[in-house]
Amino acid sequence: MPESSTPVPRLADHTTLRLGGPARSWVTATSEAELVAAVSAADAAGEPVLVRGGGSNLGVAAEGFAGTVVAVATTGITADVDDEDEPGCGGALVRVAAGEAWDDVVATAVRRGWVGLEALSGIPGSTGATPIQNVGAYGQEVAQTIARVRVWDRHEREVRTIAAADCAFAYRHSRFKAEPGRHLVLDVTFQLRRGTLSAPVGYAELARTLGVAVGERAPLAEVRSAVLGLRAGKGMVLDPADHDTWSAGSFFTNPIISPDLVPQDAPSWPQEDGRGLVKTSAAWLIERAGYGKGYVVPGEVAGGAAARASLSTKHTLAVTNRGGATTEDLLSLARAVRDGVEAAYGIRLVEEPVLVGCEL
Repeated sequence: MPESSTPVPRLADHTTLRLGGPARSWVTATSEAELVAAVSAADAAGEPVLVRGGGSNLGVAAEGFAGTVVAVATTGITADVDDEDEPGCGGALVRVAAGEAWDDVVATAVRRGWVGLEALSGIPGSTGATPIQNVGAYGQEVAQTIARVRVWDRHEREVRTIAAADCAFAYRHSRFKAEPGRHLVLDVTFQLRRGTLSAPVGYAELARTLGVAVGERAPLAEVRSAVLGLRAGKGMVLDPADHDTWSAGSFFTNPIISPDLVPQDAPSWPQEDGRGLVKTSAAWLIERAGYGKGYVVPGEVAGGAAARASLSTKHTLAVTNRGGATTEDLLSLARAVRDGVEAAYGIRLVEEPVLVGCEL
């Protein structure tokens, strides 16, 4: 059985927003058996559970969490092919433990010639979180390559393997997100092509950076390098010395709306879900509504606390902790932006991070 830490760590020391008080108890699980045992024991005792992967998508109240934090620290990347096999011959089924750091997985895929994850470079967090949010960036999302997800079903108390077709993937959504707390991800299996060139580049900004047309391919390592450069320029690659990265990444998802609600000149992209809806840019809406890079809530919190939280100076989608911020400082800023966009355009932005013990 895993052992609890003493004293119990603060969530602020284990989240990229650097916010949140202590949990009632803390367990670090380094094996699948320990992970299932820790969550099952808490469930049997009626104890609330917060499963922590990389801590990059959590906003936690100053009071902390009145339950058990289970930190997922399982490791392992296995493939059904050998590196000495001829590249380009078939694909690779790659099984990844939930606790593996996601960017390490992408780096491994690029190094070993596994195609389909390269545009997801630099995203913080753990592999087990990727199917929950259907993590995506720069024209790729994990739904394009996930073959199956193994979970501990906390309702049925059994291990289940869920095929990609049954994961109900959509933009930043899945059946796992629709049933919060039910499925504890144990590992994720990806079906990846093998080769030296990337998947077709599907994002215009990335294509321009690479000097290729949208839909063309580029060397895997060049795509990874370009994505890391683009993300770093937006404060989206973790750097302890850069407060623009003290964030949860993009705080708001891009709205999926009816075409007639898209503001004039705003970008939009048709959605292939049969509903006739389009996706528009949350960053565009935020900036055009008057909330530019580095925005702070003027004078709203006594004692100058508003200056402790601001939109990133590099990207308007990130709500950042400038050092010494409270969770309420961050939420106050996010509310101001959300409400301002709704007042300007009639579109209500939805937060992407999981909020624990607090709400927007």
